[in-house]
Amino acid sequence: MSALLVGPRVKPSVSARRTSWLPTFLLLLGAVYCLIPVLWVVMAATKSRSELFSTFTFLPGNGLWTNLSELTAYRDGVYWLWMLNSGLYAGVGALLSAAVSALSGYALAKYSFPGRGVIFTVILAGVLMPPIALAVPQYLLLAKVDLAGSYWSVLLPSILSPYGIYLARVYAAAAVPDEVLEAARVDGARDLRLFTSIAFPMMRPGLVTVFLFQFVAIWNNFLLPYVMLADDETFPVTVGLYSLLQQGASKPALYTLVITGALLSIIPLIALFLGLQRYWRVDLLTGAVKS
Repeated sequence: MSALLVGPRVKPSVSARRTSWLPTFLLLLGAVYCLIPVLWVVMAATKSRSELFSTFTFLPGNGLWTNLSELTAYRDGVYWLWMLNSGLYAGVGALLSAAVSALSGYALAKYSFPGRGVIFTVILAGVLMPPIALAVPQYLLLAKVDLAGSYWSVLLPSILSPYGIYLARVYAAAAVPDEVLEAARVDGARDLRLFTSIAFPMMRPGLVTVFLFQFVAIWNNFLLPYVMLADDETFPVTVGLYSLLQQGASKPALYTLVITGALLSIIPLIALFLGLQRYWRVDLLTGAVKS
């Protein structure tokens, strides 16, 4: 009886099967395109100075541990100071940016006030503004208050993210039902309690996305710290490796240190993405069960 209700199974046509392979092929092609530079860095980091320019590009070498020890010994371990600075800039900046984005996005999505549409339009315009156009004005403003050259000169511009506010606003509008907020207001909850106890847990998966995007953007940022900072002890790893690369023009031996440092700088981003991906799935499943 159930077979009669279901009916005969229809096999997909040959053209449909061929079409289904096209997106997969394009995704694989894009993955190869993106992973080839990473593979080059991994292979090059294993090569000694003599092997770097004399062996086949994608063959591993025997100098990885030598490169790591030389990188650690270079200027008493200044590379690890650069990594620590990058972690400070990216971690604190992304955390504060996610908090500001959460508050701003929630307010824009769930409150009606004069000028809300104008503010949101300005934020959208900020998304389209290239960061390179803001680096020099930000430097001049921070130099006026004697903050240029300090850690704050990199942290403060990173806190406000128009794209993060836009994502938080869109996510709050979709994930936080107005009925739940109204029911909480009837029970006597105030605005701060509404955000911390109701809206924030519902917005958490979206805020993880904001945190991840901002962390990666700050970690990979080169121009802003390059403009703001003069002391190499405050450099992030991007600017530090660039200074090593500039010295490599006269000291080719430093090229292996630059490549090894570039490989190590990728590892925190991979670890963060894998960790937050797990947190993503747990949060999304929990939200689905609660709903």
